[in-house]
Amino acid sequence: MRSPTNNKHSQLPMSAKVEATIEDLYKVEGKAELVNGEIVHMSPTGWLPHLAALEITMSLRAYEKATRTGFAFGDNVAFVVDLPHRKSFSPDAGFYTGKIPMKFGDRAPIFAVEVRSEGDYGPRAERQMAQKRADYFAAGTLVVWDVDLLSDDVVRVYRDTSPTEPTIYKRGQSAEAEPALPGWTMPVDDLFVEGPKG
Repeated sequence: MRSPTNNKHSQLPMSAKVEATIEDLYKVEGKAELVNGEIVHMSPTGWLPHLAALEITMSLRAYEKATRTGFAFGDNVAFVVDLPHRKSFSPDAGFYTGKIPMKFGDRAPIFAVEVRSEGDYGPRAERQMAQKRADYFAAGTLVVWDVDLLSDDVVRVYRDTSPTEPTIYKRGQSAEAEPALPGWTMPVDDLFVEGPKG
């Protein structure tokens, strides 16, 4: 998950504030989401979180090819949803079972991954991540991973059936995304980069 940054509407007086639309989101350069009527830009991520998200994406791509049950996706992909205060998601990785359009996906992914960046720590960040998970579940996502490379609890697996009580996976274990992705697992150790040999 990337930390939100200032958006183009935040500088306007309250009386002049205009709600952004999905059409506005199409015009944004870089990663962003539409929340509370505003375009919320996401700051670039660091290398370690990016590489972890890339490993997850590659594992999901292998699952996609093996099962042909949906589509794996990586960073900077947008999904349009219809919640009162949120109109899109842009997770770090995940799996989607809808049609593949040229434009944004027309529903939430069944599995979404949020990899913590440097700014995703502290009480405020925890509240924001908990709210985003609640939004995912309200939009139809079955499983959300909270990946924390700085914690012993590396992968917290939240499910729509138990949205506040995660299953925790540590190094040396394999994490899963049941019931969204039956049979898929990924070694937690694969999320960590090993330096060049020699």
